[in-house]
Amino acid sequence: MLFREIIGQEDVKRQLRQGVREGRIAHAQLLTGQMGVGKLGLALAYAQYVNCPHRTEEDACGQCPSCLQYQKLQHPDLHFAFPIVKGDRGDVCDDYLDTFRSMVLDGPYFNMDDWYSRLGSETKQAMIYEKESGEILRKLSLKSFGDGYKIMVIWQAEKMNVSCANKLLKLLEEPPHKTLFLLVTEHPEQMLATILSRTQEIRIPRLSEETISSALVTQRPEIGEQSARDLAHIANGSFLAALKLADMSDENQGYFDDFVALMRNAWLVGQKKDYAALLELKKWSLSMADAKEGREKQKAFLQYVQKQIRENYIYNYHCPDMNYQTEAERQFSSKFAPFIHEGNVERMMEELGKAEQQISQNGNAKIIFFDLCLQMIVMVKK
Repeated sequence: MLFREIIGQEDVKRQLRQGVREGRIAHAQLLTGQMGVGKLGLALAYAQYVNCPHRTEEDACGQCPSCLQYQKLQHPDLHFAFPIVKGDRGDVCDDYLDTFRSMVLDGPYFNMDDWYSRLGSETKQAMIYEKESGEILRKLSLKSFGDGYKIMVIWQAEKMNVSCANKLLKLLEEPPHKTLFLLVTEHPEQMLATILSRTQEIRIPRLSEETISSALVTQRPEIGEQSARDLAHIANGSFLAALKLADMSDENQGYFDDFVALMRNAWLVGQKKDYAALLELKKWSLSMADAKEGREKQKAFLQYVQKQIRENYIYNYHCPDMNYQTEAERQFSSKFAPFIHEGNVERMMEELGKAEQQISQNGNAKIIFFDLCLQMIVMVKK
């Protein structure tokens, strides 16, 4: 992957290239930032640049044997670790490597939900298991193919379980000669402090609206310039979010429909004593807890609701530039926003955050979602 293929992030690209030219290549680098800003793509472009013998000041050459292998993600000194669902096909990342390569080559902007979908394991949770640490040690102990760096890219590094992370500590502290770790994460706060202390963090900022809009028009010309600007504003710095909004998948629409159903029925029960609505909430909670939804999608929905609560609270201040919503969401907020205010917004966010945490800890989803319904009945009022 070449730097010029990555959307925006010119300052980060300049920093990475300069470090290589000046011989300042930290052996363990941690690329952090929100979803969809280009962390994985930058890691791969950087890896290709490091090992390109004919690189220029701006980019890898893209034509030498090393670059051609990197373009296919098949360079013998390029290795990957990423979350897997143990037991489906095997218990180490190499058992899933062809699928991961295919995912990246389709485009480096994707998230865990997309990866679960590609794996066909949406009802299970993925992790980087202890056994992977042995694979990493083995691969990096091999002699390099050429005179370049052996590079280990760890995508979603926060998914390493404690045993795996602990076994990598010594390797991160004292790596073999010309070894480079590139850890990619959206959640560095979920990683072990001992891992963080052994890496150099590179923060990848949000993309500008202009950058996202321009990229959308280039890649999806059918969207049109005005729609591209609207989507770029809603995406809030994430090109992946903009792509998903442009696709307007059934999943995104489903989150909105479920949010509306929760809030509307909670209001009807709490304020109108409509007990038919209570039965609807019971059905809603059972539907949300259905195993086919999967815990990752349940968490994604709860995160979506938290975002909408924030957006509705901000909507009351009549500052359109501060709202990041679709047209359908804005229309709903025009009536619903008065019910989100100083008297309930903080508690709502706490309850939603608690529900998300309980889902992450494999709590009983039926109990969690129905309890959330009961809490919303009490809180949704002017």
